[in-house]
Amino acid sequence: MLVGEESCCCLGPGAASSLSFERSQIRQWFDIPFMCSPVGSVLLDSVPFQHCVIRSFIENSAFLDGLKDELLALNFHDKSNDLYKFQQSEDLKSRKEPHISALRKVLFEDFRQWLSEVTLVELETTVDISCAQYNYTDTLLCHDDELEGRRFAFILYLVPEWTEADGGSLDLYSTDGNSCASLSFVRTCMASIRKILPLFTEKAQPGHIAKSLIPSWNTLVFFEVSPVSFHQVSEVLSEGKCRLSVGGWFHGSSLERPPRSLDPMPVRSPHIPCDHEILYEWINPVYLSVEYQAQVQEEFEDTSEILLKDFLKEEKFNAVSAALETQSVEWELLGPPNRRCYERAKGELPDVLKSCMELLKSEAFFLLLSNLTGLKLHFLAANNEESDEEEGSSELNGNTSAQGDDSDHTVQAGSGVRVPVCSGELRHWEHGHYTMIHDHDPERQEFALDLLWFCGCEDWEAQDGGFTSYIAKEEDEEASKTI
Repeated sequence: MLVGEESCCCLGPGAASSLSFERSQIRQWFDIPFMCSPVGSVLLDSVPFQHCVIRSFIENSAFLDGLKDELLALNFHDKSNDLYKFQQSEDLKSRKEPHISALRKVLFEDFRQWLSEVTLVELETTVDISCAQYNYTDTLLCHDDELEGRRFAFILYLVPEWTEADGGSLDLYSTDGNSCASLSFVRTCMASIRKILPLFTEKAQPGHIAKSLIPSWNTLVFFEVSPVSFHQVSEVLSEGKCRLSVGGWFHGSSLERPPRSLDPMPVRSPHIPCDHEILYEWINPVYLSVEYQAQVQEEFEDTSEILLKDFLKEEKFNAVSAALETQSVEWELLGPPNRRCYERAKGELPDVLKSCMELLKSEAFFLLLSNLTGLKLHFLAANNEESDEEEGSSELNGNTSAQGDDSDHTVQAGSGVRVPVCSGELRHWEHGHYTMIHDHDPERQEFALDLLWFCGCEDWEAQDGGFTSYIAKEEDEEASKTI
C-alpha cells in the first residue's frame, strides 16, 4: 500500500483492485447484460444499467478528513426547482486547496485514463466536478444525466455512518419492458446504432426502482450516461446527518440517442352549457360581487397569480371533503417517474365530486374566471385593452415539487377566434409525489391558466412541502413558488 503525506491522495485497496482487473473482465461487465461481478471491495453490475461501486477508494484516511474539512469550508449555494433541492459548491476545477487539488488530479488523470482504457471510450480532459450537500428533506428526482458530452458520472461519498432509514440513497431505475437496457451490449451486436433506434423509441422511459445504493464513507460510484441511465437521490430523512459528496462527469463523444417519447395531449373540451345558477349554488357570494371581481382582477394583472380563500360555500366544501375521505374513489398511480408521480381518480366518482368537476368545466365558471383574471375565456368577457398578451410572465410554467400539488396548463387563453377549452383531473397527493416540467411537454407551447383547488390541507405550512414551482422559460431556477 502506498503511504503519503496528509495532502497526498493515493488510491486505496478498492480502487487498486478495480484498476488491476483484466481488461477483458471490465469489457465483459460493460457489454454483457445481467452480469454482476463482486470482487473484493468492487462491485460491477449491469442491472438495471452499467454501474460500478468501489469501496475504500482513497487509501489515506487523514487525507479524507482533510478533504472533508476543505469541502465544508466552501461556499454552498441553494439549488431548488421542480427537479431538485440541495446545496452545491462552486466548480472545483480551479480550486487551489491541497486536498481538493489532489483528488481532482487522481480522478481526471489516473482514474480517467484507466476508465478510458477499459471501456474503449475516448475520454476528454474536461474537468467537471463539484461538491453537494443533501440535508433533511433534500432530494434529486428521477433523471438520466443527459447533457452533450457526458459519458460517465461519478460520486465519491464522504458521509457519516449511513443506513437505509436515513434516506438519500442513489436509486437506479429499470426501463419499461427492459430489465437490463444496455446500449453498449446492443452496439456489439449491431453494425450501427441507427438500426436499433426504433426499439428504444417507446421503451426508454423509467419504470420502477430496480436497485438502491446506500451512501457509505470513501465509496466511489460511477456509471455510464445513456438514454436509460435513469436515477434519483431519494429524499434525505435524517434530521442530523449531511449527505456530503463530490461528483461530476467524465466527458467524451455523446451516445446517439433515440427520439424522446412524447406525452399525449390531454383531452380538452369547450365549456359545458350550464345555467349561471350553478355559481350561486357552489361559489362563495363574495366572489360573485362585481366590485370584488374587479379588485381580484387588478391584483391578478399585477402579479399573474391570486389566492382566493374559502372559494366554495362551506357546506359544499364539507361535502366534497367528506366524499374524498371515503373509499369510493379509486386512484391510479401515474408516471413515468422522470415526469410525474401522483395518483389520479379513475372510474365513476361520487355524485358530489362529479358535480364539482362539472362546475369547473361549466360555461358559467369560464365567465367567472374571465371576470377574475381579465383573460378572454368567454365570448361575453370584456376585452382588456391594457393587457399585454406578450408579457414575459406568460412564459412561466408551473409544476409541483416533491410532495405537492399541481395543475397542467390546460386552458387556452385565445386571442379572438380560438375557442377556450379546458381539461382537468382529480389528484391525490402523498409524501414523495411530484410533477416535473420537461422540454417535450406539449402543453408548455401554449398560453394557459393554471387553476388549483386544494382540499385536506388545513393549517398547511411551507415546511410541509406541496408547493407549486414556477420556472421561467430557458431558466433552471425558480421564478416563484406558491404554497
